[in-house]
Formats: sequence, structure tokens, C-alpha cells
Amino acid sequence: MAKKQSNNEETPTVPPAESLSFERAVEELESIIDRIEQGEIGLEESLRQRKRGDELIKRCRTILDAAEQELETAAEEKDSEQ
Repeated sequence: MAKKQSNNEETPTVPPAESLSFERAVEELESIIDRIEQGEIGLEESLRQRKRGDELIKRCRTILDAAEQELETAAEEKDSEQ
């Protein structure tokens, strides 16, 4: 039996944070912060959005850590060639 969704509770499909590019994750995070600061969403939704924000921050950190590691490896390779 399929669940009936009320018209008031449309939930947009949100891609997993792990699938987002750095730029898209930052953009979504900024949007969440703006909506919370502007008081556009209620308390419960703010809490849900905070959880999503935590996921986005984790994604950004993962990408930045990988980029840092790649740069360190490149620098080490360059130093060893000299």
C-alpha cells in the first residue's frame, strides 16, 4: 500500500552530500545559513537543515583534505626530482 503524501508536505529530493561538488556543497550551505538567519524556516526545519549543514561541511572538509594531500604529494615529487 503506497503512502499518501499531503499537498502541504512536499519534500524535494535532496542529493546525498557525498555526491556534491565542493562548489555546490558550499552554495547549499550558504543557502541554509541565509534561510535560518532570515527566520524563513521554523525551529524543527532549522534543526533538520542544521543536520544537512553538518553533512555538507563534512563533504567540503573531505574534498579540501584530498586537495591538500594531492598538493603535498605534488610538492614532494617536485622536491625529489631536484
